[in-house]
Formats: sequence, C-alpha cells, structure tokens
Amino acid sequence: FCKVDWHSVTEHQKNQMSEEVKSFSADRLLNTATDDLALYLAEKYSINIPVLDKEGITADQQEAKIDVSHDQHRMIRDRSRPYYIDGTRIEVEVPFSGDEAAFRIQPTTFSMSPPSAKFRHNTLIISMQGIDLDAQKVRNDIDRTLADIDTHLERLRQSAEPFNQSLHQIARDQIEHRKAKLLKDRNLVANLGFPMKQREGVERTYSAPEVKRKITPVPPKASTAPYRPEPTLEEKEYSHILSIIENMVKVMECSPEAFCHSGEEALRTHFLVQLNGQYEGQATGETFNFEGKTDILIKSQGQNIFIAECKIWKGAKKHEETIDQLLGYLSWRDTKAAIIVFNRNKNFTAALQEIEKTTLEHENCKRLIRKNSETSWTYLFSNRDDQNREMMVTVLAFDIPRPLSAQEQPSLRAL
Repeated sequence: FCKVDWHSVTEHQKNQMSEEVKSFSADRLLNTATDDLALYLAEKYSINIPVLDKEGITADQQEAKIDVSHDQHRMIRDRSRPYYIDGTRIEVEVPFSGDEAAFRIQPTTFSMSPPSAKFRHNTLIISMQGIDLDAQKVRNDIDRTLADIDTHLERLRQSAEPFNQSLHQIARDQIEHRKAKLLKDRNLVANLGFPMKQREGVERTYSAPEVKRKITPVPPKASTAPYRPEPTLEEKEYSHILSIIENMVKVMECSPEAFCHSGEEALRTHFLVQLNGQYEGQATGETFNFEGKTDILIKSQGQNIFIAECKIWKGAKKHEETIDQLLGYLSWRDTKAAIIVFNRNKNFTAALQEIEKTTLEHENCKRLIRKNSETSWTYLFSNRDDQNREMMVTVLAFDIPRPLSAQEQPSLRAL
C-alpha cells in the first residue's frame, strides 16, 4: 500500500491517453466519431478503485515455523540468529473487483501506518501467524485490518470519482484539437489543387492493447479509407438559422389570430419566407433529399447544409416517428438538423417533458449537448447507417394558438 502518490498516477493516465490519441493514424482518427472514441479512452484510462467482496471471505490454516529469537520472554542463548519453534499461520483471502494496482496508490489523505497485505489472482491475502493463537484476538486483528483497507480505498474513491468523470471531456478536447489540426492541414493541401499522395505502409487499423485490470474497452469501428474534407455548416451559422425560426415564432405569439387556423404546411411556409429572405431563396419546402421529403432544406453550393422537420405535437410516439423520419432524410454528409414542434394542447409543460424524454431515449441519440432553454435542446445523434457519422439535432418546441371550435367562435350578434 501507498507506493506511489495520487498526483503521479493521474498525470500518468492523462499522458498515456494523450499519447494514444496522437498514435491514431490521421484517416482512422478523422473517420471515428469523437464522442465514441472519447468514451472508449475515458473508460480505458479511468482508475477503477477495488471493492472488497466480504461475503466471499475464506480462511485457511497451516503449520508454520515461527522465529522467536526476538521474544525477550524466552530463554534463548544466541539471539544473533533465527530460533524457530512450531506455530500456526492463518491466511484470510478476500476477493475483490477493480484494479489491483490501485491498492498501491497513496491517497491525498493517508495514514503513516498503512495496512499490509499480499495479492494473488484478484484476491487480497491477510496473513497472521503465532504460537497459541486466540481466535477472538485473530478475528479482531483481521477486522481492524479490513477496516483500515476500507478507509484507504474510500479515500482513493473520493479522488477517483471526479477524476474519472473529467476524463471524457479531456479526451474530447484532445481528439477535437488533433482533428482540427488534421483538417486544417488537409484543407491546405486540397486548396493547392494537387491530388494528395497516399503514403505506403501507413497503419490503417487500430488494436487496443490488453488491459489486465478490467475487460478491455474496444475502440469504436471506423472506416480506414482516406479521409477527404467536406463542406460543413459552421456552428454560428447553424445558430443563426435557429434564431430566424425562433424570431418567427415570436411574431406568431404576438399575432395569434393570424396563425390560429394555420396547418403544418402553412406554418412551414412562413419560416421559408423568412429563411429565403436571408439565404437568397435557397430554402425550399418539400424538397427531395436522400430517401424522402423534408419540410425545410437549405442548400449551399449544391450541398445540403440544414434540414428541418415541422410537426404539430401529437404525443411521444408521433415524436419518435418524426425523429426516425428526419434521420431517414439525412444523408452521410448532413450534419446539422432541427425538429420544430408546435404545441396546440392545453398542457405545454407536460409536452415539454415528453419531448425531452423521448428524444434522449431514441436509439440513435448519443447524448444531450446542451439545453438551450426550457423549450429547446441540442442533441448529438448518429447516422442510421454509420455510427461514426455524428450530427447535431436541435429540437425546438413552441406553444401556438389552436383554431377555435364552432362553439368558441363569437357570433355576429355578440360582435
């Protein structure tokens, strides 16, 4: 116990993770989903603090030769050398799960007299020996040692939990930093107007080394084909498009009478008018894209840069179908999309809860990137046919006036 300090261990883990990111071939890294690779690296380099299985404790006894040369109560002529007599050795075996190496880490708070034990095949061995051993005393000593080990592990666990949680973001930052550098270099070569030379003997596959402390995490699969830069919609442009949509909804809220009878198609047309006003008529409705029709599609230089689907809220099941429908429209190159949900039910709060829950539970949803507001969320989704192709999908929900029924319509006499 306490062979190496905590800071040294965490720095070593982060450095090893950084080196692994650098070891990926350029094409392999660029063709691998950032989030999936970050999760793999975070799992691999996390510190898994052991947990003792006290229900599985077993004890064994065997005869032993005990050196009593230092026992002052015994009459021994020559104390300069060992003097053995027959005694008993007790070995208590405690199974555990986790990293055996973690036992040797010194916590940030530690005892000057750390516990002592040996290890064998994911089993902790506590040994005691003596002459005329007393069962109760031996049990008390064992319990005391186990308590000291528990304290040692708990101190480590308090430091390990925040460290392990931080690894995913550290890995993401390192991956994104290297990808940005690689893409900048690729674009530089692409702009020269010459074909890129293919290097011979460059490693195009990756195998994770064996990790003895736990089941080896498996790196996400990725294409090994040469990565070619492609047009992408910048984040600020994506946000600007979403802001146009949000501003249009504010107009609807300020003039409810003008929109209370509008259906999905009419509502979509209002958005298209605003988008065409700022994107030179390139926003179209009902435009074919990939394998279906989408409500709003913006093209730039022949490339799809934004796709959105407009739906009136009709429950969680319909919302899940809308997500499937949108993903069906998204081709391999589409990386920015939105779902615009119009609520005409009375309970908007309940609808918001269902929208957030249903979206996050979708099988292609990787995580929530951010909650923009009480009625807007941005998620990271994977392409249906390629897990390494990631796309941002923002869900925007709006409460708009519903059409008045015949009974609710004011009569001419009342007017």
